[in-house]
Amino acid sequence: MKKNLRAIVLSVSFLWSAAAVAAQAFIDVEGGLAFTGYNDVRIPDDGGTTLSLASDLNQDPARAIRVRVGYVFRDRHSVSFLAAPLTVEGSGRLDEDVRYRDTVFPSGSRVHSSYRFDSYRLTYRYSFVKTDSLELAAGLTGKIRSASISIAGDAGYERRDDLGFVPLVNLGLRWNFAGPFSVLVDADALASPYGRAEDVLVALEYDHGERAAFRAGYRILEGGSDGGGGVYTFALFHYATVGVRVRL
Repeated sequence: MKKNLRAIVLSVSFLWSAAAVAAQAFIDVEGGLAFTGYNDVRIPDDGGTTLSLASDLNQDPARAIRVRVGYVFRDRHSVSFLAAPLTVEGSGRLDEDVRYRDTVFPSGSRVHSSYRFDSYRLTYRYSFVKTDSLELAAGLTGKIRSASISIAGDAGYERRDDLGFVPLVNLGLRWNFAGPFSVLVDADALASPYGRAEDVLVALEYDHGERAAFRAGYRILEGGSDGGGGVYTFALFHYATVGVRVRL
C-alpha cells in the first residue's frame, strides 16, 4: 500500500514538474494610433437621425493601448486575457437637425461627441500546426464590451451606454519566413443576423532571442449592430501599431 502510494505521489510530482517546464507565461503590450474609417449611429433606430461621427463631425486619431497576459501550456494550448480600451473624441457643426435619444440638436449648432468602446476578452487557443516555420491556431473568445456614445451641445447632453457579452472565433497564424522575421496574423471575429465584429492584426514580427518578440503592423477593428435593442451603430477603425511580447 505504501509502495503504491509512493508511486502515485512520484508520478503526480513528475507530471506536475513536466507540465511546469512545458508551460510559459507571457505579457503582450501594444500601442499606436486609431484612425476612424466610418462611425455611423442612429439612436433610437426608429425615429432617430443617422449621424456620422466621422464625416458629419470630425474625429481626431485616438491613442490606443492593449495589454494581454496569458499562459502557454503543453506547447500547443494557450489561455489569455486581453484589455483593449478605446475612446475617440469628435466635434463639429451640424448641417441638419439631429435627434439623438430624447434630444434634438438643431442644425447649425456645434456639438461634441465621445465614442467609447472598451473590450475585455478571455481566449482559449490550440495550435493544431506548430513547426519551426509555421504555426496555425484556432480557438474561442468570450468578449465583454463596455461601450458608450455621447453627444453634447447647447441643446443638452445625451449618452447611451451598453454592456454585453459576445462570443467570437479566434484564429492565429505565424509564418517564419526569414531567420528571426515572421508574418503574424491574429483575429477575433463573428457575424450574426444581429450584427458583426472583426478585430484583425497583420504584423511583421522580429524575434529577439528567447524572451522577447517585437512587431509593427496594421489592425482593423470593425462591427456593430443593426436595430438590436433599438440601436443602429457601425464603426470601422484603422490602427497603426507597434507591440512587444515578453515571455516570463
